[in-house]
Amino acid sequence: MRKMFFLGLDCTPPKILYEGYGVELKYLKEVVEEGARYVLKSCHPPITIPAWIVMFTGKTPGELGLYGFRHRKPGDVRESYIVNSRFIKTPTLWDILSRKKRRVGVIGVPPTYPPKPVHGFMISDFITPGPEKPYTFPPLLKFELEKRFGPYIFDVVYRSHEKDKIIKELFTMTKQHLAVVKYLLENKVWDVFIYVEIGVDRVHHAFWKYFDKEHPRHIEHPVYSKAIPEYYRLIDEEFKEIKSRLPKDTIIVVASDHGAKSMKGAFVVNQWLEEQGYLKFKEKPKKPGIDIDREMIDWEHTMVWGWGGYYARMFINLKGREPRGIVGKEEYEDLIKQLKKDIGKIKGPKGEQWKSKAYTPYELYPEVRGDAPDLIVYFDDLSWRSAGTVGWDTIYLPENDRGPDDAVHDWHGVFTMYDPEGTLEKGFKGEINIEKVRSLLMDVLGM
Repeated sequence: MRKMFFLGLDCTPPKILYEGYGVELKYLKEVVEEGARYVLKSCHPPITIPAWIVMFTGKTPGELGLYGFRHRKPGDVRESYIVNSRFIKTPTLWDILSRKKRRVGVIGVPPTYPPKPVHGFMISDFITPGPEKPYTFPPLLKFELEKRFGPYIFDVVYRSHEKDKIIKELFTMTKQHLAVVKYLLENKVWDVFIYVEIGVDRVHHAFWKYFDKEHPRHIEHPVYSKAIPEYYRLIDEEFKEIKSRLPKDTIIVVASDHGAKSMKGAFVVNQWLEEQGYLKFKEKPKKPGIDIDREMIDWEHTMVWGWGGYYARMFINLKGREPRGIVGKEEYEDLIKQLKKDIGKIKGPKGEQWKSKAYTPYELYPEVRGDAPDLIVYFDDLSWRSAGTVGWDTIYLPENDRGPDDAVHDWHGVFTMYDPEGTLEKGFKGEINIEKVRSLLMDVLGM
């Protein structure tokens, strides 16, 4: 079997990698231009978790039972749990390779914490609580790496006004990751090496309005406007070093899980539900930015409430499922239909018509597992994120209610395969659904 190196750039859009918007790429550009190039269509919802694991299992979020980073604890409003690798019941690409005795290296793929045994080695992803936890397989790899590189850095705080600190910590983290990757490439045996860098996503969210001249709140800044171009330059130059360490016939894949675009604002979903008569509070929240909880809601007169995020999750106060449910099962479908109609009528702050979509999980997936919401809602084709907090004097916020955030996710990412042996026909190949990537990779690997 041929060797493969897979570089995952979380959140990278075609606009940057394929068109070179705002960045100068040399070594990645060579691979893209000489490879088979696709526009990747992400999953519903187009979010880091579940998107990467959808890619590497070939299963939809519904089949996996993963609808985001956090999931609601059944019967509660606000209480949630964070998904991890134990929720993944479907064999991943590295599971299949391991069973065939192919040696794999897996670095930073969400969600791989806690790490599972593989025929090779693994470092877990950004959901890892910290370096004090077991985060490698085999376990002793942790001590081998920390001896050379110090405690492993899994993520940075990126929703912050301390922009200089974000830049420093982001570059420190990514340089460490890249140093670890180069060490493992040279010192471990592997057939397929998969490395996902979460820092790309973080630099987009923290600095997109300084980078993208089309951002509605674009600001030119002598330092912050260079953060994204300089970050990509780091990745590009380090990729040159990585490529020089690969066997000459290694197949190289460069991919993202979703794209990025400007965040126009945040839509206060629970206040909108209240305005429409779906949700009733016992009394008005006294200050802005308050999380809803079960004690502030008048459950006898509440049919729906929502969660914030890059998309909105809406939950029906269903009899027999929720502790104080009022919506009968016979009323459920009609309520869903009415909600969809009302969501479709939502207009922006200037009266502009939005391209909003609402789906039940059963409309999107062949199977629905886990704790799914009743409705998955995208406001204005993802340009407006959902704000779940309340107490605001408007339903339109210029920024995220969870801290500074300049970008939202977009449907289209990148997927390029480069074969130095020339067995792959180069050029643009159209669109590929993220669920189809695993089977394509297996085909290329001759499995």
